[in-house]
Amino acid sequence: MNIQSALYSGMQGFSRASAGVTDATLNINQQTQVNRAVETDQALTQADAPDQARSLRAQQPVSLTNSLVQLGQEERNAQANVKTIQAADEMLGTVIDIRV
Repeated sequence: MNIQSALYSGMQGFSRASAGVTDATLNINQQTQVNRAVETDQALTQADAPDQARSLRAQQPVSLTNSLVQLGQEERNAQANVKTIQAADEMLGTVIDIRV
């Protein structure tokens, strides 16, 4: 097994998991804003507030449940890739100890 490829694979996977966490977090934030806009729309009597709430609802919100599930999956993906990086680090340490 090539240590560099294991380390690179772990780093690349961790980077993808980090991007997935960011996407899920943004989706959760968007859905929260939409929910608040709906609540505000119902509570306010100003003429322009309902238009703002409608425009937020029209942004194709992602399901909050799906985003939370994605967040959990990406967390486990990141943990798995950290273990890959640690294993590659241990293998590299063993190789260095053997060669010295």
